[in-house]
Amino acid sequence: MAAGQPYGQGARVWIPDSIHVWRAAEITKGYEEGDSILHLRLEDGSPLIYPLGSQLPPLCNPECLSGKDDLVALSHLHEPAVLHSLRVRFLEANAIYTYCGIILVAINPYKLLPIYENEVIYAYSGREMGDMDPHIFALAEEAYRQMVRFGRNQSLIISGESGAGKTASAKYAMRYFTTVGGGLGDSSMEEKVLASSPLMEAFGNAKTTRNDNSSRFGKYIEIGFSHARVMGATIKTYLLEKSRVTFQAKAERNYHIFYQLCASAALPELQALHLRGAETFYYTQQGRCSAGTDDASDLDSTRHAFSLLGVPEVDQLELFAILAAILHLGNVTIRGRDRHGEGCFVEPNSEALGLFCALLGIEEVQVTRWLCHRKLVTAGETYMKPLSRQQALDCRDALAKHMYGQVFRWMTSRVNRALRSPEGHHSSIGILDIYGFEMFDFNSFEQFCINYANEKLQQLFNLHVFKLEQEEYVAEEIPWVFIDFCDNQPCIELIEGRLGVLDLLNEECKMPQGSDGSWAQKLYQTHLGSSHFQKPKRPTDAFIVCHFAGKVEYQCDGFVEKNRDTIPEELVGLLRASKKSALLTELFLEDGDGPTSRRSSGSRSARPSRRSIPGTQKSKKSISSQFKSSLHRLMETLGSTTPHYVRCIKPNDSKLPFVFDSRRAVEQLRACGVLETIRISAAGYPSRWTYQEFFERYRALLSKEELVGDDAKQSCSLALERLLQDPSMYRCGKSKVFFRAGQVAFLEELRCRRLRAACTLLQRHLRGWLARRRFRRIRAAALCLQRHTRGVLARRLTAELRRSRAAVVLQKNVRMALARRSYLRVRRAALTIQAFSRGMFARRLYRQMVQHQKAVVLQAAVRGWLARRHYSRLRRAVLYLQCCYRRARACRELQRLRAEARSVEHYKQLHKGMEIKVMQLQRRLDEQAQEKQRLAEQLSALNAAHAEEVQRLREEMRWLREDAAHDAQVQRLQERLAELERNSAESRLAQEVEELRQRLAEVEAVKLHLGEERDALIQRTLEQSQDLEEQHQRAARESRGLQQELEEERARYQSLVQDYARLEQGYENLRDEVAFHRQSTFRRSPSSESFLGSESSYMSSMSTAPSRDGSDLQAEGPEERWQPPTEVPQPPRPMEDPMPNTAVGQDRFEKAYLLLLGQLNAVTEELARTREELGRSKASAEHEERKPLDFLKRRNIAEMLGLGRSPEKAAGDDLKHAYDAVQVANKLLVSQLQEEKQHHEEEVEGLHLDIRSLKQLSQQQAALIQDLQRHQGQEGLQHHVVRLKEENWELSQKLERQERTTLKLQKQLRTYMKQIQEFTVKKEPPMPGQEPAASLMVPSSSGPPQAMLAWRLEDEGRIIKAIITDYRLQSSPGAIPELPAYVLFLCIRHADHCSDEPRAHSLLDAAINAIKRVMKKHSDDFDVVALWLANACRLLNCLRQYGRDESCHQGNTAHQNEHRLRNLDPQGPCHSLGALAVQLYQQLVRTAEKRLKPMIVAAMLESETIQGLSSSCPPTHRRSSAPPAHTLPELLQQLGSFHHTLEHYGLSPAVGHQLLRQLLFLVSGTTLNFLLLRKDACSWSRGIQLRYNVSQVEQWLRAQGLQQSGAREMLEPLIQAAQLLQVKKATEEDAAAICSLCTVLTPQQVVKILRAYTPTAGLEERVSPAFISSVENRLQEQQAEGPSQLLVDTSHFFPVQLPFIPSPLHLDELCIPNTVDLAFLVRL
Repeated sequence: MAAGQPYGQGARVWIPDSIHVWRAAEITKGYEEGDSILHLRLEDGSPLIYPLGSQLPPLCNPECLSGKDDLVALSHLHEPAVLHSLRVRFLEANAIYTYCGIILVAINPYKLLPIYENEVIYAYSGREMGDMDPHIFALAEEAYRQMVRFGRNQSLIISGESGAGKTASAKYAMRYFTTVGGGLGDSSMEEKVLASSPLMEAFGNAKTTRNDNSSRFGKYIEIGFSHARVMGATIKTYLLEKSRVTFQAKAERNYHIFYQLCASAALPELQALHLRGAETFYYTQQGRCSAGTDDASDLDSTRHAFSLLGVPEVDQLELFAILAAILHLGNVTIRGRDRHGEGCFVEPNSEALGLFCALLGIEEVQVTRWLCHRKLVTAGETYMKPLSRQQALDCRDALAKHMYGQVFRWMTSRVNRALRSPEGHHSSIGILDIYGFEMFDFNSFEQFCINYANEKLQQLFNLHVFKLEQEEYVAEEIPWVFIDFCDNQPCIELIEGRLGVLDLLNEECKMPQGSDGSWAQKLYQTHLGSSHFQKPKRPTDAFIVCHFAGKVEYQCDGFVEKNRDTIPEELVGLLRASKKSALLTELFLEDGDGPTSRRSSGSRSARPSRRSIPGTQKSKKSISSQFKSSLHRLMETLGSTTPHYVRCIKPNDSKLPFVFDSRRAVEQLRACGVLETIRISAAGYPSRWTYQEFFERYRALLSKEELVGDDAKQSCSLALERLLQDPSMYRCGKSKVFFRAGQVAFLEELRCRRLRAACTLLQRHLRGWLARRRFRRIRAAALCLQRHTRGVLARRLTAELRRSRAAVVLQKNVRMALARRSYLRVRRAALTIQAFSRGMFARRLYRQMVQHQKAVVLQAAVRGWLARRHYSRLRRAVLYLQCCYRRARACRELQRLRAEARSVEHYKQLHKGMEIKVMQLQRRLDEQAQEKQRLAEQLSALNAAHAEEVQRLREEMRWLREDAAHDAQVQRLQERLAELERNSAESRLAQEVEELRQRLAEVEAVKLHLGEERDALIQRTLEQSQDLEEQHQRAARESRGLQQELEEERARYQSLVQDYARLEQGYENLRDEVAFHRQSTFRRSPSSESFLGSESSYMSSMSTAPSRDGSDLQAEGPEERWQPPTEVPQPPRPMEDPMPNTAVGQDRFEKAYLLLLGQLNAVTEELARTREELGRSKASAEHEERKPLDFLKRRNIAEMLGLGRSPEKAAGDDLKHAYDAVQVANKLLVSQLQEEKQHHEEEVEGLHLDIRSLKQLSQQQAALIQDLQRHQGQEGLQHHVVRLKEENWELSQKLERQERTTLKLQKQLRTYMKQIQEFTVKKEPPMPGQEPAASLMVPSSSGPPQAMLAWRLEDEGRIIKAIITDYRLQSSPGAIPELPAYVLFLCIRHADHCSDEPRAHSLLDAAINAIKRVMKKHSDDFDVVALWLANACRLLNCLRQYGRDESCHQGNTAHQNEHRLRNLDPQGPCHSLGALAVQLYQQLVRTAEKRLKPMIVAAMLESETIQGLSSSCPPTHRRSSAPPAHTLPELLQQLGSFHHTLEHYGLSPAVGHQLLRQLLFLVSGTTLNFLLLRKDACSWSRGIQLRYNVSQVEQWLRAQGLQQSGAREMLEPLIQAAQLLQVKKATEEDAAAICSLCTVLTPQQVVKILRAYTPTAGLEERVSPAFISSVENRLQEQQAEGPSQLLVDTSHFFPVQLPFIPSPLHLDELCIPNTVDLAFLVRL
C-alpha cells in the first residue's frame, strides 16, 4: 500500500453498526477516486457492499497500536478507534484505566480488583506518569508531584454518570494523598480525612437503579498540604437532592443513614427513638428495595467516623433523634374534611406525631395546627387559612426536607471543623466529585442544574486542552495553526446570561402567581430564535437545550416550586423554640431558612407583623441563584489550580462485571468530552515521538547513508523525506517529530514488510543449515554403526581364544594346588608335634628358676624397707625439733617487732628503703628460681643416667637368662628325642595325628554353630535397623513440625520485637520532646554565689574524697587503683580590708578558733604515730621475707642434694633425700610467708580503722568550720579557717598516698606467694600419708581473677562513651570490629566475680540504650548498623559461651572454661540482647532496602543488557526514552558491597545469607510488581532481557560462593515470569505447560501477565481470552487454597535466626589499642 492509497486492498475500516455501534471490515477491492461503493468482507467472512456518502469510512489502526494505554498515541484518532481500544483493554486485558491525553478514562469493572493495596501505592509513589500503567494513583502522583515541585494548587475533576465509579475514584485518590502525604506529622489527621468519606456517604449517598452507592450531591474536597504533608481538609457540597428524603422511585432507597438507624434499632442507646424496620416508615418503604448491604455494621462505621472527627456521643444521639423524628413525621396521617378538600386534619391520637413531638421537645397541638393551617398577615390583621390535604402533605414533606438539609449542612460544617488545621497550609489538592451529564426520559430542575454545571466544566476543560496543545507546539517550535474547537459559550449564555433561563426562572419565582406554564411561555418568547434553544413538537410545557453532549428536553413541571424551596415558617419557628435539644436549636438558629409560604390573597403588598420572625424580613436567594454563585466560585477555584481530569464510564446498566456495552459507552464518551479531546488532538499532530525513539523503532527502514553519523535528528529527517513525500504529513521539532493522523500506521506497515522480508531470508538460510546438519548427523551415525559392528565381531573372536587359553592354565593351577595342599598338611602336623614337646620342657625349667628368684627378691625388699623406716623416723624427729626451735625464735622476734612497730620514727626509717628492698627481694627470688631450675635440670640428668644404667643391666640379665634357658632346653630336647627314638616314635605320631583330626572336627562343628548364630544376629540387627529407621523418620517428621512451630513463634516474636521497637522509638521521640519543652520552659536565673557557699562546696567535695577500707578492697578487687585528683583546688584568699566587728563577737570566734587548733594538733600527733607503726610493720615484714632467701643462700643446696660426689658413687637413696630436703625448704618458706602475710593484714586492717576514725574527725571539723562560716563575719578568722583546711587536706592526701603504697605492697606480696606456690606445686608431688603442698595455698574467693577489666559503677558512663557513643573503628587501627562486645563482656566478668549482679545489669542496659541512640542517629549508615549488629551478636554469643548452658560449652577449651560466669544468670541479658539484635537486623534490612529500591526497576527491567531488544516494542506516548538511572552491574556491586561489609565486621555467614535472602526477595518482589503494573514490560523481548538479568544475578551468587544460601529460591518468581513471557500461548497443551511451569506465581499474577502480554507486531498473535480463561481455571483447580494477592508484599520480613558461634579468641589474648580511651580500666 502506498502513502496515497490508504484505502487499498487489504486495508481495514470501521463501518457503523446498529448493535455494536462500529464494526470492523476488510477492503477486498481497492478504492479508486469516484467510486460510490466499497467492497468489504466482515470479520465473520460475509461480503458486504458499503455505499459511500460524503466521506470515506474511518480506517483501523495497526495491530501493534491496538490496546495502547494512551488513546492519543493511536495513528487514526476517531470515535471507533477510541471505542475499540477501550473495549480491547477492558475485556481482554481487564485494564479499567486508560489515558486520553490529559484525561484518565476509568471504566467501572463492577468487581473488586487487587490493584489498590498499599503495595500499589508505594509502587506508583515517586514515579513519572508514563512509567507505569494508567491508574488513578498515577494521576494522583502527578498532581502531588506538581504541587510539591512548583508549589501550585492542583485539582482532580472526577465526573461521570451515576454508577460509573466517581465516589470510589475519589476515595482512592484521597487514600493515596493521605498515604504519601502522611507519616511525619499527626497521623490522626490522615485518619480524619479518610473518615470523612463514610460519613458523607451515609448522609449523602443512596441506592438508585444505576448505582448501589450513588452520591446525590456534588462535593469538592480540598486537602491542604504543608511541606508535602497533609495538614487538613475542607469539604464543599453542591445541590443536595433533598426530594429523595420524601420520595423514592421504584427499586431505589432513601439515604443510607435512615436504613442504618432502622437496622440498629435494638441497640440500648437507640431504643428511646422507637424505631422499627425500614418497611414500617413511609419515607423508607416507597422504593420496595431490599437491602444489599449490612446496614448495622455500616452504622458502626458511621459512629466510628463521628468519633474520629471529634463529635461526642451526646451530639450523635441528638442527631439520630432528629433523623428518627423525620421518619416518624413521614408516618403522620393527614385526612381531608370533605370531598372538596377545603380543609384537613391530623388523625387524633397519632402515635407518629406524638413520637415526633417527644423527640424534638415541641407541643403536639402546635404542630397539628400548623400542619393543617397557614397564617396570612395583612396590614393590620392576621388570618388563619386552612390547607387542603395535598397542601398539608406538601407542607409536611417540605418540613422533612428542610430538616434533613439543615442536618446535612451541620454535619458538613462539623466535618470541616474537625479537618481544619490550626497551622494552615501552603498548597492544596482539590478533588471534585460531581455528577456527570444526565439525559433521562423525564428531566426536571435537578437535571438542568447538573447539565449546567457540566457545561461550565466542559468549557474549562476545552480551554485547558487547547492551552496545553498550544504550549506543546510552541515549546517544539512547530508552526502554530489555530485549531477550531467547539465552544459552548453560547449555550452557557443561554442558561446564565441576561434574560437567560435562570434569570427568567428567578423572575417568575418572585411573582405572587408565578407558575411553570407562564415561565415556559416567557422562555418561548425570549429564546426561540437561539440556535441552542428549541421548543418540542408536542404541546407540553417543556423546552429543549442543545448541550455539548446532545439535546436534552426538560419538563417545566416543578421548576418554579423547586427553585423557591418554600418551607413552613411556623413549624420552623416551633423547632427553633425547642429547649430539649441544643443541637436542634443550633440547626435552625441561623437566618435565611427560605422564603415563607405566606402569600396575600389581595393585590396589595403585605407588611410583616411585629411578631414575625426576623428571618422573614429579608428574602433568601433562590436555589438556582445559590447554585449559580457557588458554581462561579467553584470555577474560580478550579481556574486557579492545575486541573487533572478523570472521566468515569459505566460499561453496562446491568452492573455485570467486565461486560462492555458499546452503545452505553459511546454515549458517555460523547458526553464527558473524551471525543472532543480526540478531535482537538487529531486536528494537529497527534503522534509525537522523540528522535531517539523513532530511530530505534524504524532503524530497519533507514538506508546505509542515513545511518552514517551520530546525529539521530539528521538521520530521522533524511529518512522521513524519503519515506513520506508529503512534508505536510509531519513536522520536525526540537526534540520530537510530529505526525499527522495515519502516518504512524503507514510507517508501521512499511516496517512490517521489511521485517517480514528479513524473516523470510533468515528462515531460508536457517532451514538450509538445519538440513545440512541433519545429513551430517545421519552420515556420522552410519559410520559409527559400522565401526561398532566390526569391533563387536573382533572382540567376540578374541574372547573365544582367551577362553581356550584360560582352560589350560586353570587345569595346571588346580593340579598344583592339590599337590601343595597335601604337602602342607603333613608339614603342619610335624611342626605341631615339635612345638608341643618343646613347650612342655621349657615351662618345667621356667618354674624352677622363678621359685629361686622370688626368694632373693623378698630378702632384698625386706632389708631395704627396714633401713628406710629407721632413717625416716630419725629425719622426722630432727625436723620436728628444728620447727619447734624456730617457732620459739619467731614468737620472740614477733613480740619484739610489735614493740618496735609502735615507734613512728622507726617506721619512717624503714619506709625510706622499702621500694629498694622489695626490688632486692624480687631479684633474690628470681635468682633462687633460676638456681632451683638449674638444680632440677641436673637432677633430671642424673635420673636419666641412672635409668639408662639400670636398663642396660636389666638387658644383660635378660640375655643371660635366655642363654641359660636355651642351653637347658636344648639339653632336654636331645634327651626327649633319644627317648622318642627308643619308644617307637611312629606309633605315637599316628595317635597324635588322630587326636588332631578329632579336634579339627570339633572346631568345624563349633564353627558351623557360630555361623548360625551370626546369621541370626544379622537378621535381628536388620530388624532393629528397620525399627530404628522408622523411629528416625518419625522423629524427623516431629522435628520438622517443631521446627515449623519454632519458625512461626520466632516470626511472631520478631513482629513483637518490631512493635516494641516502634513503641520504644515513639517513647524516645516523646521523651526528647518533653526534654526540649523543659529546656525551653525552665531557665536558670543569673545569680552570684557567695564566698561562704563556695567554701561549703569545697569542704563537701573534700569530705567525700575517695577512701577505701579492707571491705571495699575485698569487694572491688585487689588490683583496683585509685587516681588522685590532678589539680588541687586553691583556697580562696582573704580580702585585704576586713570589716570590723564587735568585741563580743571577737571573743566568741577566738574561743572556737582555739578549740579547732587543739583538735587539729591532736589529729596531727595521732597521724604521726600511725605512720611510725606502719613503717615498723613494713620493716618487720621485709625482714621476715628476707629470711628464707638468706637461708637458701647460706645452705649449700648442692651438698643437700648430694651432687658433690662423683656420679659413680651416687645412688637412688641419696637423690631421694636431696629432693626431700628441697621440699622441706620450700614448705618452710611458704609457711613463713603465710604467717607474715597474716600479721601484716591484721596490722593493715588496724591502720584502716585508725584512718576511718581520722576521717570521721575530719568530717566533724568540716561541719564545725561550716557552722563558723555561717555565723562569722571577719575575714581574718576566715583566713585562719582556710589555712587549717589546707593543712587538713594535705594530711588527707598524704594518708591516701600511704594507702596506695600499702595496696602496692600487698599486690607484690601476693605475686611472690603465687610464684612460690607454682614452683612448689610443680616440683613437689604429694607423698602418701601427707597432704599435698598445694592445699596450703588454695586461693580464696577474693583472690585475683583472670581475663577481666576492673571498673567502678561511676565509670559506667565513661565506658559507654568510649566504646559505643564515641567509638569509631576507622580511628582505631589494629582493633577488631567486635572490640566493644569483648570489652563489655570483660567488664561483666568483673561484676560477676564481685557477685555484683545489679552492676552488670546496669552496664548492659546502658549499653543497649546507647546502641539504640547511636542507631537512631545513624539509621541510614549501613556500616554503622552492621558494626553494632556484629557486636550485639558477639556479646550474646559470649554470654552463651561462658554462661550456664552446657550445650554451648562443647567447643570450649579448658582455658576458656576457666573464664565461665559463676554468679550472674545470663538468661535475662540474653533475652534483651536477642531483641536488640533482631531490631538491629531489621534496621539493617531497612537501610539496605532504602539504597536498593531506587535501583531495582531500572537495573532489572529498564536497563538493556542485551542490545537491540527494545526496538521490537514501540515506545509509548508518555514514557520517557532517557537511559535508565541504574544498571545491573551497579545493583550487583551494591549487593557485593553489603556482603563485603558483613564479612568485614565478622558477622556470621548465616546472618549474611538471611540478609541476602531478604534483599533478593525485595529485588524479586519489586521487579515482579512493576512487571505486573506495566503492560509494556510484558513482552517476549522483555522476558528474554529479564531472564538474562536473573541469570547474571545467579552467576554473581555462584561467584561469591552463595549458591547454598537459599537466596536463589527468592528469584524463582522472576524466573517463572520470564519463562511465562517466552513460552507459546495458543493451545491447550500450552496451557497445561504454563500451569506446570508456574508453581510459585499465584493464579492472579499469571492471568495478569497473560492479559497484559503485548505480542510482537507482525510476528505474534494476541493471547486469546479463551486461552486465558483455560489457564485461569486450571490454576484455580491446582491452587484452590493458595494466596489471592496480586502484588508481592515487599515489606514482609522473614524470621531471622541468630546462630550460636563460639568465640575463637581467648579473653586474655584480647588486645585493646591505646586509641580507645580505656586507661581508667585495670586489666586483670
